[in-house]
Amino acid sequence: MQYIHESEFEEFKESTSQLNRATESLAAMLNKNGRGKVIFGIRDDGSVCGITLGNKTITEISRGIAEQIRPSVVPRILFEEREGKTIIIVEVEGTNKPYSARGEYRIRSGDENRKIEPEQLKDLLLRNSFELITSMESFDQDLRLTQLKQLYITNGLTVNEETFERNTGLLTADGKYNVLAEILSDFNDCSIKVVRFAGKDKQNMIIRNEYGYKCMLLAMQQAYQYVESLNETRVILGEGLERKETKLFDSSCFKEAWTNACLHNRWAKNIPPAIYIFDDRLEVISTGGLPVDFSEDEFFSGISHPVNLKLQKIMGQLNMVEQTGHGVPLIVSKYGRQAFELGENHITVRIPFSFEISSTKKDYSMLNRSQESVYMLVSETPTIRTDEIAQKTDLSISRINQIIKELKGMDKLERKGSKKLGYWETH
Repeated sequence: MQYIHESEFEEFKESTSQLNRATESLAAMLNKNGRGKVIFGIRDDGSVCGITLGNKTITEISRGIAEQIRPSVVPRILFEEREGKTIIIVEVEGTNKPYSARGEYRIRSGDENRKIEPEQLKDLLLRNSFELITSMESFDQDLRLTQLKQLYITNGLTVNEETFERNTGLLTADGKYNVLAEILSDFNDCSIKVVRFAGKDKQNMIIRNEYGYKCMLLAMQQAYQYVESLNETRVILGEGLERKETKLFDSSCFKEAWTNACLHNRWAKNIPPAIYIFDDRLEVISTGGLPVDFSEDEFFSGISHPVNLKLQKIMGQLNMVEQTGHGVPLIVSKYGRQAFELGENHITVRIPFSFEISSTKKDYSMLNRSQESVYMLVSETPTIRTDEIAQKTDLSISRINQIIKELKGMDKLERKGSKKLGYWETH
């Protein structure tokens, strides 16, 4: 009988003389999967060679693991008979990452043990010790959470003023507001940027919209609505001259990319996710690469590995995110793995357009100066409110409302969605 092959969970050793290498593999497996197995008496090719048991064999294995692996783990040691020969199975489990063997830190990658670099070790230690955005205290302790509570109420959820902050994970262990509370507060320094470039590179920026200084979940929705307002439909002539309506980009793929960017962003680094729009594509960028104990294959298979668990819970309660893990596979099925760029400090999702969009300016020739001012602001920021327009111009809110009526009558402006969460579409 043969074992198939070594894996991320299992390694073979011919004899206990290889105990040092075995403990190295066990520590690497613990760092990757929280469990691991080494079988003595099996060759690398999976064939059974067996092992001769001595009076101190089990003691030596147990002592070697106890002395070499830190933090300490208690192994489970079993005997089995294979092809008339004795093998020893050693299994370990643990959640106190990171684990070292003889002072060295490694992580399992396939059937190999890869050395963990200092920056990766720091990330593994911090992420498995505590969730940064919930354990780090906010610099500002005078926070208002009215917008977040309103989102809960809008979704039919009850807000208990006495327990809301604790139950949603917005407080540190000592009762102070944390970084999660800060980014979800009514007023903060977090600003999501949506930048529009003319052409296919970043040489010529034509629009820079900022959605922020408010509850991040609202800013996230507004940025999404703006990009969706650009998702025009064109009639494309296919083979046989059939007419086919084609969207600029796949809405579901963009939604998944943007939601994941906001959810998995390393908010503790104070760098929000961003969206860049070019003539031929859009890019969604989030801070923080793949965790050291998370492989590319696991990422592309859709295995969930959330960085911000409390934020995921909040977004789940508000129906902003699903926990099915289908987002990455969905994007891959539509655009292929090449849509993703997985860097050490960022993840970029590139969604190509079905056709190139024009970067020419809007036509203001038929508008007076006041109409042009309002039309230009709405074109740049489709989710802008009348009070925000008033702040950027010398016009009163009543005059702005009148101009909006005039622009709608000229078929230059159309409202999409609700009054509160909708956006303006310019023609």
